[in-house]
Amino acid sequence: MEAYTGFAEVYDLFMEDVPYEEWGSYLKELLVEYGIRDGLVLDLGCGTGILTELLAEAGYDMTGIDLSEEMLEVAAERREASGHDILYLCQDMREFELYGTVRAIVSNCDSMNYILEEEEFLGILSAAARNYLDYGGLFIFDLNTEYKYRELLGEQTIAENRDEGSFIWENYYDEEEMINEYQLTLFIREDSGYYRKQEEMHYQRAYTLDTVQRLVEQSGLELLHIYDAFTHEPVRADSERVHVICRRRRPDLCKNG
Repeated sequence: MEAYTGFAEVYDLFMEDVPYEEWGSYLKELLVEYGIRDGLVLDLGCGTGILTELLAEAGYDMTGIDLSEEMLEVAAERREASGHDILYLCQDMREFELYGTVRAIVSNCDSMNYILEEEEFLGILSAAARNYLDYGGLFIFDLNTEYKYRELLGEQTIAENRDEGSFIWENYYDEEEMINEYQLTLFIREDSGYYRKQEEMHYQRAYTLDTVQRLVEQSGLELLHIYDAFTHEPVRADSERVHVICRRRRPDLCKNG
């Protein structure tokens, strides 16, 4: 079942407390730190395009990829309002394709947690390492941590009620499989004033830092840092989110050509 079908209509409403400006500034800071001040950047799992727009505003030539047509429709409306020249592609991030290489790939808001199989996770990293990143280019992605799923989300119910819509978000975390199941019930207000009920199921996987390191190394990317999210500090035992910064090795540094 496709995620973010009905939720796309109210996603931005319920995510309005997310400090996107700070997130965008942090990503730009990381990019600039490694000499990427402009050029082509891919936002993988771009959703409704808020961070894509912020990076475009910062001077990057942005492409956004997302599986949800509904989310991309919202992103396209946002692009029309801003006037930014952003290319949006409806693709499965597990099999994404580009017309050429980019200077950086970013993936935010736990998009990589939606990749449930290690083989598919590795496939995304490998595609970046072999095909779509410039030599020396960065792949920056965030992940919700095992601590967050186990201690903060698992067995918890989150609900919010507004005039435009309401949701009930029930969480179930399987510690053995390291899979968090979200049962999402939406009540979306129609033009008639009535509310339409819609249910969605979402699944996310927690990855240990050891697993992330192993998969990055297997992909051929160089692991630069794993930070406690939005900092340059080491990951803590109670970190809820981490940022992983990888780089495509330059030809003279590649062991296998």
